[in-house]
Amino acid sequence: MAQQLSIFLENTPGRLAALSRALGEGGFNMHALSLADTSDYGVARIFVDDPVAAKAYLEKRGFSGTLTEVCAVEIPDEPGSLGRLLEFLADHEVNIAYSYVFVNMMTKHAINVFKLNDPAAIELLEQEGYRVLSDDAL
Repeated sequence: MAQQLSIFLENTPGRLAALSRALGEGGFNMHALSLADTSDYGVARIFVDDPVAAKAYLEKRGFSGTLTEVCAVEIPDEPGSLGRLLEFLADHEVNIAYSYVFVNMMTKHAINVFKLNDPAAIELLEQEGYRVLSDDAL
């Protein structure tokens, strides 16, 4: 399992810029960012090099957030890889609440981030030969 930093943002101009600037000023490297919004607020889901320290740093600067356990699965960055992974999860009746993907430029592998309904799915993935990443491996 890996930890994702989820930050709640007012849906106003410049708020995402302020979040990004604060992370940079704190020396935190953002590896991936997913943004979901409603008319009043947004949720920035972020993979950052030290999520616990980043959360504490951002809270001191007025941002509200949580740490969320997510499943980060490494697969080859090639056609069909994601489809096979998703079919495996569907075949085992694992529901995906949300997902986003980024590419690790050093390994040239795609990192698929999932919020899953069943924590036991991680063991299924590993038994099938998938590499599930921890915070240290990211």
